[in-house]
This record gives sequence, C-alpha cells and structure tokens, in this order.
Amino acid sequence: MDPDNEVESIFRRGNEEEEEERNEGMRPPSSYGSMKSDSEEMEEEEEEYEEEVAEACPSPVATAHPETTDHDRTGLLLIRSDSPETMYTMTTQQTKPPGAVVIETRSSDLGDFSDPNEDDEEDADELLVADSPEPPEPLELDDTMQTDEEDRLHPEQDLPYIFKCIQSMLTGLTREELMKFKLSFSQWESDIKLQHVMEGDLLDFVDRIIEILGQDRAVLQTIRTLEHVNKQSEADQLQNQCKRALIRHHLMLYLVRKHQVIREGVVRAGKQNFLDTVYVEPQISTCGYGGVDPFHEFRSHPPSLVQLPSADTFVGLNKLFRLQKEDGQPVRTVVTTGIPGIGMSVSVGKFSLDWAELRANKDLQFIFKLSFATFWYLRNKNPLETKTMSIMDVIEYYHPECKDMKYLEEEDCKFLLIMDSYDCYQAPLDWENAPVINDNYTKTHPDVLIVNIIRGTVLRGARVWILGRRAAVSQIPSKFIDVVTEIQGFSDEMKDTYLTNRFSDARLAAKIVAHYKRLPTLRMLARQPFVCWIVATMFERCFSYQGYGVHPPRLTPFYVNIFIVQMNRRLQFYYEKTENDLNWSSDDKHLLTKMGKMALKMLERNTSVFFEDDVKEFGLKLTEVTVSSGLCTELSTAASDRRRTFCFIHFTYQEFLAALYVFTMFRTESKNVLNSGVLHMPKFFSSKDHTKSAAGLIHCALERTFTSPLGVYDMFLRFLCGLLSPDCHDNQLGGFLYHHNAPKVGGLDEVQQLLEKRIQNAPQDRVEILKECLREMTQEDE
Repeated sequence: MDPDNEVESIFRRGNEEEEEERNEGMRPPSSYGSMKSDSEEMEEEEEEYEEEVAEACPSPVATAHPETTDHDRTGLLLIRSDSPETMYTMTTQQTKPPGAVVIETRSSDLGDFSDPNEDDEEDADELLVADSPEPPEPLELDDTMQTDEEDRLHPEQDLPYIFKCIQSMLTGLTREELMKFKLSFSQWESDIKLQHVMEGDLLDFVDRIIEILGQDRAVLQTIRTLEHVNKQSEADQLQNQCKRALIRHHLMLYLVRKHQVIREGVVRAGKQNFLDTVYVEPQISTCGYGGVDPFHEFRSHPPSLVQLPSADTFVGLNKLFRLQKEDGQPVRTVVTTGIPGIGMSVSVGKFSLDWAELRANKDLQFIFKLSFATFWYLRNKNPLETKTMSIMDVIEYYHPECKDMKYLEEEDCKFLLIMDSYDCYQAPLDWENAPVINDNYTKTHPDVLIVNIIRGTVLRGARVWILGRRAAVSQIPSKFIDVVTEIQGFSDEMKDTYLTNRFSDARLAAKIVAHYKRLPTLRMLARQPFVCWIVATMFERCFSYQGYGVHPPRLTPFYVNIFIVQMNRRLQFYYEKTENDLNWSSDDKHLLTKMGKMALKMLERNTSVFFEDDVKEFGLKLTEVTVSSGLCTELSTAASDRRRTFCFIHFTYQEFLAALYVFTMFRTESKNVLNSGVLHMPKFFSSKDHTKSAAGLIHCALERTFTSPLGVYDMFLRFLCGLLSPDCHDNQLGGFLYHHNAPKVGGLDEVQQLLEKRIQNAPQDRVEILKECLREMTQEDE
C-alpha cells in the first residue's frame, strides 16, 4: 500500500479529534528533556492514541504496560517489548539538569554501558611544559577538572541537544504527517523495522533511531526523510540547528576512511590491516635529543656521545594537547619529530582515528588534517585557480560541508589543525618578513599563510600539531613553539607485541619473534616501527618456504631492503613518483655513492657525526642528505656549540653505506678503494691483479679490521661480505643500484677460502665475527 493511503486508513477516525489534542499541548521530552509532566490527563490521552494506532497497525509483537509504582510515576509511559535501557538514555540521565524527569524502563543492566575508557582517562599523565625546541623540564600540576573537560563534548554536539532537536522538530508535525514520516523513515533506512516505528510514542521513536543509528546518522536520516515527505523548511531548520554536529560527523567519517586501514608498502588486495589491530603506541618524549639509538653489537660506546631521554619524560599520544606551558596555559603549538621510519604518520592516523571514534580528545570540536604536502600541492598545481588563498578557502576546498562555517572564529571553539610532513614543503619560509594576516578570510600566498598559521594570527583558536623530520622542523623559530616532542620508538616488549598483533596465526607470530631475536643488531634496530614491519613481511614470506628457520637470518638482506624502501619513499614523497615509476636515475645513484664515500671517511675518522661543512666537502646538498634521504637525522644542538650536528639514523646504517660504497666502486669501476699499498696475498690466489679481485677486496678489509680495535670495522666487514652474495647484489639491488644484466661478482670460492683460513688463526674475540661474515656470503635460505 502507498504510504499516503496507508496513513489515511490509519487516521480516518482520528482526524476530528486531532486539533483539540494538539491545542492541549504536546508531550514533553522524555529522558532527554528538562521539563516535568505531572498531568494524568495527558497519560490517558496518550493511551487512547496508542490504542487507535494499535487497532490500525497491530504490532507483530504483543506488548504490555508494566505496572507503575508511585515512585516511578512521571506522567509519561514508554512502551517497550523487551528492550533494555539504551546507552543514550543512560548518558542523558547522567547529564540531566536539576529537576529533570527521566523515564525509568526498569533495566538492571545500566552498569553494562559504563565507559570502558573512563578509568584509564582518569589517570592523567604527568604534565610537561616547554617554550622552545630545547628539551623542556617536566612540570607537575594538580588539575582535577582536566579529565572531565577531556571527556566533555560541546553541548551542540552532545546527545541531549541532538535528541531535543529531533524531538522538537517532529513534534510540530500533525499526527498524519508524523505517521507518514515514520513509515517513510523505515522504508529508507534498512536498520529501522516497521515494528520500531509503530511501537511506543514519539519519544520512543526518537530514542530507538538514535539507539540503532547513532546520533549523527539519526539526524542525517531525519533530515533526508523530512525532505522526502515535502517538509523542506523543517529539514533546513534541523540541519541548521545541528550544523556543528553534522560538520563534526563529516570530519569523523573522512578521518575513519583515511586511517581505518593502514597502508604499508605495496597494497595487496585482501592483505590490508586495520590500524587498531596492529598499532602499538611508541614511546614519545618531551625531552628529545635526536632519537638515535646509541647501542651497537660490537662497540661498548658509540664514537660520538648520543643522549637518550629518561622514562619520566614520556607522554601518551592522546595526551599531547593536555600539556601545559610554564604559565599554566594549555599548549597551542606542538611539534613532534623523530628519525625516518619511527612512525610519525601512523601516530597521526591513530590520534585521528581515536578522536573520530570518540575514544579520546572529545573536547576537540573539529580536527582538520592539512599536511604540508597538501599546501605544497596547492602552491604548485593551483587547483583553486588562484595564486592566493585564505585558510577557509583551503578548508572548504577539501571539506565542502564546512562552507560558511563561522564556528572557528568563536573564542570557545576548541579545534585542532594537524600539519604533518613538514619536510614535504620544500620552499623556504620567511619567518621575519612575511606579512601579518589577522583573519581567516584574507587571501595570500601559501608561504605567507603557513607562517601566519604557525605564528597564531590565523586560526587563532586552533591547536596546531606540526610533524616532520628534525632537520626540517628545526627551522621553525622557537618562539612559535610551545613544546617539542620526539617519538623514541618501541621498547623490547612493544616490538614483540607489534609482531604478535600482526598475525592471526599465533604459531607463525611466535616463530618470527623468536627468529629475529637471533640477531642482536636486528633486535636493536627493531626499535623503529618501520624495521618491525620489514621483519614481519620478510619473515612471513621466508617461513612459507619448507625448512626455513634452521639457521639464524642474515643481516645484510635486511639492510638492503630498508635501504631500497627508504630510497623509493624519497622518490614518492619528494619527487612525486608513482609506484610504477620508481627508476633510480644517475643523480640518485651519485647521491648514494657520495653519501657512502662520506660514511667511509667518517669510519676512518672514528666519528658518527658530521656537519654542514662535511656535506659540502663531498659535493652534497644538506637537505638531500639530512631530510629526503631517509638515512640521516639532525641531533639537538649543544649549548656550547651552535653548529648544526647530523648523523645517520643508526651507526650501523653508516657502516652499511660505507660497505655499499666500497662494493659499488669494486663492481662498477673495478676499483679497490681500500687498497693502501702492496698487499701480501696468500699463495692460493689465482688472480694476477689481486687488488681487483673479490678476495683482494676482502683481504684489504680484513687487514683494516684486525689492525683496529674491536668494533671499528667488524660490522663493515660483515656487510661487505654479505654484499658479495649474489642474492644481495644481483637479486635485491639489480634494477635499482645496478643494471639487471650486470655480471655477478666472481671469485667467491677464493673469498671463502680466505675467510676459513683467517678463522683458524684469528684471536678468540674475532672468531665468531668471521664466522658471521662467512655465513652472510654463503647462506642461501632467504
């Protein structure tokens, strides 16, 4: 039957009484209202109305009114078949104003709907303050109201307000219009059954649709249905009343779509992981020194001093904007940095997802994610067809639902702007001379717009979260930054948790965890979430081979993989190459050669840090090396020496790159850069020019290793032997650093004999190292 005809049959007998009942007043809100109703006449009218509806549209489920005691009587009556109290009713009961009447549905299960995160959020982390990129000191504050504010939504985005808006809008409909609305609502929304709309009264209906759809979907569907039943003015009015909540809902859906699934490496159909499943929160410190792990398998002390923050400086990801400045005011601008591969982008995704799913930071009315890559795109591609733009132009371009949005100018509007990937914005910013912009609608060049956002003259009420590699974000003047945080990576327990969470097969996860721990260096390197991902993907494939896992894994293939992925990311992020166009140009190869040469010179000088002058000495650009390469980072500047100091993201990366340079020169140019003079080679060598053979190369490396203290060249030697393996230099690096058809390195039998000979005569503290060198070159089970 057509909904219109069905409505006519239902109300054929009720039209004469309609005007009289409407004049007597509509029923006030139930558990979502603040008005009392103590008229028993209203109760009788409601019962008569319900009987009429029951006769016209009998419910498929028999219902009965529970007996009401004097204590429970409110003058209003809910009709529920066997539905418990909803979370929404419970929530509004807790927030009802004094004297409000709450409908009691006699559920004994109210405790089941308590917030599981409530206890966790009450334990506020230690609050820290800073006003410059220098490591700040912790500041302990007593703020008992902080947790309550953290959990509190804006009134116009909270449930009671949403309920009242829907209820008051539907109250204005006639009885016939209301029934037509209900029937149309159930037809357009599959989750709402006919039984749901016929049972109970108007407040029951609103309660049920919010319970089933959630408050935001309930508002959206109410607006659509009002439009469908030709109530456009009511739909527009409801949309305007709930605009703040609807904008938030749109932003939430955008962030959920963007971050719910984590995209790691090459996305494979059916192989995506949910972020909530695999995410492990890394350690984040408010006292950063560069984020470099100083530990080494063979060196008891690093060549250059590297500091680590203490555990009492750690802060939770969702507590970053609970930090306070020295004057007790909340922070506005937070900068988060870390070494490449430490998980900044994934942490942004988790923060955004937790907000979008109402798990944290509920007091933030809106979150806008506008990365520096976005501003760089707007600057160069000009999609707005103008060289100048306002911040509202940018927001409305990416979120059309925010058009004519005035909330951001309100003093009490608390919102967050996330600006990650600072290093992707490759134009210099003039912090001192850029014109001052004082409002959100003045159009200007993107360079000037960014400066004014960070200054705080544009989007004055915003919290701003800036993320980027340290060598890039260190260019922001400290006077514009309230606190600098640094992601430190995983603890040992976090590494195991991450690897365990990734796999549904518990036995496979246990094998991978046990296997990677057989390499001490890999265990240290797995502090970086990116390395943990490499471990998971490589071992998942390897354990699919029969018999794999008998021997410890080789170290060199891991470093080759890390090296290739970082270089490909460089081409994607900074040069906008696609996954199908990641061909390394001659400039890319020259960059690596020069960086490798610099790494070797640093080994020879027994240092792990370098300066801007060192970069220029080898014909390199500072930004290419320290930012976009993904292999280096900047250390915090010492108070006594204002020179900018840099290093590789781990000392073993420096050793690997030095070995790669030596091997590349040997393979592509037949040069032995380690040869320093006449070598006395063993008699079994067949090559006439010993220095240009693989054995001659390794012999030179052995001489350097054995004439230096333990740990200076030992890891370098191990990587050099590993690169001689055809699996590394031909299968892995072929097509990237070397041509596919390049001949494989020969003479490996002589190298094997040389290593075996040295093992027999080596000092006891070098025997195991030489055995690992031999295994790196000869083992073939990966």
